[in-house]
Amino acid sequence: MTRRLIETTINGRSHELAVKPNHTLLETLRDQLQLTGAVEGCGVGVCGSCTVLVDGGPVSSCLTLASNAEGREITTIEGLQAADGGLDPVQQAFLEQQAFQCGFCTTGMIMAVKGLLSTYQSPTEAEIRDYLSGNLCRCGTYSAVIAAVQSVVAQVHSDA
Repeated sequence: MTRRLIETTINGRSHELAVKPNHTLLETLRDQLQLTGAVEGCGVGVCGSCTVLVDGGPVSSCLTLASNAEGREITTIEGLQAADGGLDPVQQAFLEQQAFQCGFCTTGMIMAVKGLLSTYQSPTEAEIRDYLSGNLCRCGTYSAVIAAVQSVVAQVHSDA
């Protein structure tokens, strides 16, 4: 199968990748770049485990063709970090609120929260629940995830 050469930025670094027309962004991230934080849960875009940010917005990388990443800015869980090089505030909040159990959904959930917080500066609980409705957690840590989002928002407002 003929490959197409694309140029994209992933986690702040420029990449030139040869991708098959039928390969997903998830396959390319995991197989070519060894960025394994995004995982395939359902393969049909309903679980959220493969969520990454494309130009700042969350997408299901299992449904996005790699060729559609041409010229785009992709951020994976591996690209998140605080200004001091430590954990991103959302990652830190997930740790503090114990917003995970088995961890399978955690990276997708964190990336979706990053998208949420780029859309809403002070989301209500209803907005959080609605925005994250496409991310499934087999362990049921939803209340801890909501608490993590609320703690990030509270921290941002206390720093202001």
